Amino acid sequence: MALTRTVIVAGAGIGGLTASLTLAAQGFRVVVLEKAERLEEAGAGIQLSPNASRILVELGLKEPLARRAVTPESVNILSARAGGEIARMPLGRAAEFRAGAPYWVIHRADLQAALQAAVNEHPDIDLRLGCQFEDVTKHAKGLTVVQRRGNSRQEELAVALVGADGIWSSVRRHLFPDVQPQFSGLIAWRGTLDATALPREYTAPRVQLWMGPDAHLVAYPISAGRQINVVAIVSGTWNRPGWSAPGDSNEIKGAFATARWPPTARMLIGAVDGWRKWALFTLPDIGRWSEGAVALIGDAAHAMLPFAAQGAGMAIEDAAVLAKALADCTGENTAGIPAALKRYARMRRGRVLKVQRMARQQGRIYHLSGPLAIARDLAIRAIGPERMLARQDWIYDWRA
Repeated sequence: MALTRTVIVAGAGIGGLTASLTLAAQGFRVVVLEKAERLEEAGAGIQLSPNASRILVELGLKEPLARRAVTPESVNILSARAGGEIARMPLGRAAEFRAGAPYWVIHRADLQAALQAAVNEHPDIDLRLGCQFEDVTKHAKGLTVVQRRGNSRQEELAVALVGADGIWSSVRRHLFPDVQPQFSGLIAWRGTLDATALPREYTAPRVQLWMGPDAHLVAYPISAGRQINVVAIVSGTWNRPGWSAPGDSNEIKGAFATARWPPTARMLIGAVDGWRKWALFTLPDIGRWSEGAVALIGDAAHAMLPFAAQGAGMAIEDAAVLAKALADCTGENTAGIPAALKRYARMRRGRVLKVQRMARQQGRIYHLSGPLAIARDLAIRAIGPERMLARQDWIYDWRA
């Protein structure tokens, strides 16, 4: 195959694998570099709203994902202060009818496995596990990308490099060395449990969102309903290397043990046997997501708080827009790639910044206490479920 068609993608997470499929669909040969020897679970559950699921369906992944995903009927918003449900935003058929694509909750490993299977079957995608991006240089023929496998180094010509290597991106560090992730002061505790461990009324296909003082709790079914994904967000400090570590169940039980949290919320926390905690880091707005023929997508460009359930969705959207921006640069017509990547960034930045602001704002709203929590609960009740769903249209109705 002609080297002038090669795009190298650093990172085989959700954004990187999706980008490899969207780029291959535009006629590029794609090489995906992933430093891990095998793709393994990072986190647990993930929400795919219609703006993201639409892209995956268009890539031919509807059948494998539908077998593993759950379509929640609603988001049930519950208040620790009020002791129970204050609103129920319809999803399921209502959300799919409005947006023309499904709302899914799925195990991250199941999504990654479906993407990897599609990548492995594509003749123009080369997924290289245990092989990491190391350096890139620009020259008259495009880029030379240096990759490392163990102690051996390899150079490869490419027309573009896509940094999809997450919040600690090596590609971003090469482009913008002064940009550093910032700890938000929040820690996400994540765990799963078998659905059979809970009473049946707590395993319905729905997303439960518990709001409480300085913390909140999210739970929903994954793995075709066989497991329940539980995420608890609390304030904390982080002074250890890396950004995740095993969590002591007594610590998180203690954070939810006060009388301010109803028995149902404490039951969900207590039912999880094994926890892992993740420090939530974000990136400042770096202004530019590309430099020449190198571009960033997903968390490498715009890591955000998870309180809009759009982190993966924004990475999937990035992949679709990036590929369309490069659609006219296949074959020998590669001179326009830097301009196309700048156009991709311009098309994406405003929307992503709006989602980031929404996520920060929702996190503050979830954690209110006292009179402000009372006002919040009254406001949510007054808005009503249909208007709440309509407020998501600007996210869910998006198309590449």
